[in-house]
Amino acid sequence: MRTVALFLAVIIRDLQLAKRHGTDIAMTLAFFVLVVALFPLGLSSAPVLLSKIAPAVLWVTVLLSAMLSFDQLFQKDYEDGWLEQLIFSGLPLSMLVLAKACAHWLITGLPMLLLAPLLAVGLNLPSKSYPITIFTMLLGTPVISLFGTLGAALVISARRPGLLITIIVLPLLIPVLIFAVSAIEATGDWSAIRVRLLFLGAILSAAIPLVGIAASNVLRQSLE
Repeated sequence: MRTVALFLAVIIRDLQLAKRHGTDIAMTLAFFVLVVALFPLGLSSAPVLLSKIAPAVLWVTVLLSAMLSFDQLFQKDYEDGWLEQLIFSGLPLSMLVLAKACAHWLITGLPMLLLAPLLAVGLNLPSKSYPITIFTMLLGTPVISLFGTLGAALVISARRPGLLITIIVLPLLIPVLIFAVSAIEATGDWSAIRVRLLFLGAILSAAIPLVGIAASNVLRQSLE
């Protein structure tokens, strides 16, 4: 029970910090909305083409937007000694990593998931594709938060972590992009959609323990 309480305390603390520094989150979401909104403006004369590329536009923009929010995930906690205090709190570092990833998803992944159907209207995405888009977001955005947390742990002592995180994390997320986009494009073919969603679920299931273990080892080495 104490571990669960500490896990929830980390999430609540990150949510409170995000509320105090709401500008960073607002910039991430604004980037997501603005980039997606540019495509209908640029392809207003080609609605059929816009409809075809809509799944890729949504998902590529989600990935790029998420990259803006990872550089400070551990940085301030590392500099002010809060991470070292957590070691003595009794909370395993793997649980800390998962709590950080969970908080990041609540702050960025969930809002983008809620915004995606609204932006899909402007991209001329068929309405029957909306449920599939939401399912892919539910499975894919937590993976983004998990791998982003791992990337943030790897560059915790770097002076300019933002670009390094992008270089490390984006290649790891290519399978998520492929399966998510292809699932939306396969709207109407339930067997094909099911296979792709199962792959996304498998990636998420594997990422939870693997990222927790890998990132905790990286953090432990950084703190020693």
